[in-house]
Amino acid sequence: MLAEKKSPFRQSLVTPAQFTITLELVPSRGGHSREHDRTLELAEKLARDPRIQAVSITENAGGQAALSPEVLGREIQQMGLDVIVHFSSKDKNRNQMESLLFAWDRLGIRDLLVITGDYPQEGYQGCPKPVFDLGSVHVLDLISRMNKGNYGPDRGKGAIQPTSFLMGVALSPFKRLEAELLMQYAKLHRKAEQGADYIITQVGYDARKFHELLQYVQQSNLNLPVLGNVFIPNLTVAALMHTGKIPGCIITDRLYGEIRREATSPDKGKQARLLRGAKLLAILKGLGYAGAHLGGPGLTYENIDYLLSTADSLAGNWQDLVPEMDYWHQDGFYLYTKDAATGLNTTEPAPRDERQAGLQVNYRMARLVHNLAFTKDAPLYPACKKICLALEGGGLDNGLTHLEHVTKFLLFGCQNCGDCTLGDLAFVCPQAGCAKYLLNGPCGGSRDGWCEVYPGKKRCLYVRVYERLAAHGLPESMQRGFVPPRNWALNNTSSWLNFFRGLDHAGESQK
Repeated sequence: MLAEKKSPFRQSLVTPAQFTITLELVPSRGGHSREHDRTLELAEKLARDPRIQAVSITENAGGQAALSPEVLGREIQQMGLDVIVHFSSKDKNRNQMESLLFAWDRLGIRDLLVITGDYPQEGYQGCPKPVFDLGSVHVLDLISRMNKGNYGPDRGKGAIQPTSFLMGVALSPFKRLEAELLMQYAKLHRKAEQGADYIITQVGYDARKFHELLQYVQQSNLNLPVLGNVFIPNLTVAALMHTGKIPGCIITDRLYGEIRREATSPDKGKQARLLRGAKLLAILKGLGYAGAHLGGPGLTYENIDYLLSTADSLAGNWQDLVPEMDYWHQDGFYLYTKDAATGLNTTEPAPRDERQAGLQVNYRMARLVHNLAFTKDAPLYPACKKICLALEGGGLDNGLTHLEHVTKFLLFGCQNCGDCTLGDLAFVCPQAGCAKYLLNGPCGGSRDGWCEVYPGKKRCLYVRVYERLAAHGLPESMQRGFVPPRNWALNNTSSWLNFFRGLDHAGESQK
């Protein structure tokens, strides 16, 4: 798919000798600010630099409302520079997504970074309603179908012209816990299956972790170019990342301590942070990354030139820099064992935690009932189906709906969606247990096993899913399958009836 696409950025991703460089830009609050003008001035300089293939533009970064990214994107495109626009699923339902994608395709904005997005923060008159109608895996599926011109109510009628979007995805190897990390990789398989074209990593500063991701992609035959994130924080942003205030971005205690000491210098540590970024950039080149994604607050063109020039001068001895770039948690999980000779990884998997997550009584009972009645080959399937179809339209229909809701609410916190996914997610309800209602894997914002939105209060749903599956030898099952988005037409109806009537996503597969 990549080979068919002709823009400089797209072409660079499939050119083995090309190390792709992109830079992240953040739109300002409002379209007439001095900050917006400074961003355009930087973009003009970048457009004249052949080392830069594209800029990426965030969409409401940090959950704060800002100028819509396609506005800044169009202005930069007119300078002759390729633009990657972040497309998040957090503020739009699926209809609005389609509408916006039609508009961007018309405008020629076709290079995307598809993400779930940060949880929305306080705005006009309080906190906005989080949407998350689709997760990033759903969005990839939607856009893949749009690229084929074969989806939706007009499918097969020739009414929709195929689009030509390129879809990048984000992934974080910088997860402290085994469960968090392996769920990130499991979700990557689903992203690849739904049409992802390339990967950009989240923010971290550990050479072994960057090596780990590249090894995993290669060993899994995912065949996706990977851009490593080289982020240059200031002291304020470093503090926010260190304390988890910026989801998915990891600065460990030791690194934060170094950044604070560097900040006592006359330039407040900026030169030291730039040099660290240049060393990381050189390591990424040496490891065999397809490119790097640069970012950081207040970066000037001179800073970017320094990063690229210094990285080139260091590239020949990149192995010597690996011991310096080991900013990981002392108890943090690695997927592979360490290679003492290189400081990177061997190909041997690291030991896994074989402990089970409690007795899991709810899970065991629910799995038993599911296997007895809610699969096509289940012994009670024919009888249950016959009974449910007999109830259709009768007075007991609503009674069964209420009975199901009360029972499942007490056991699972059921939200009565009518399109139940408990059987897909180890009997943990994403409508009740995930702040973003994700159905195909975790977002990148969890930290130390806690939900991005409720740190210290609510464990990440997919950590709980992994623990249950791992205890029964089934963790790899999360790499397979695709859970369709919630069908809102079924809201507040019985998922049992919908399943046997073939109305929900699981029942459809039984037909």
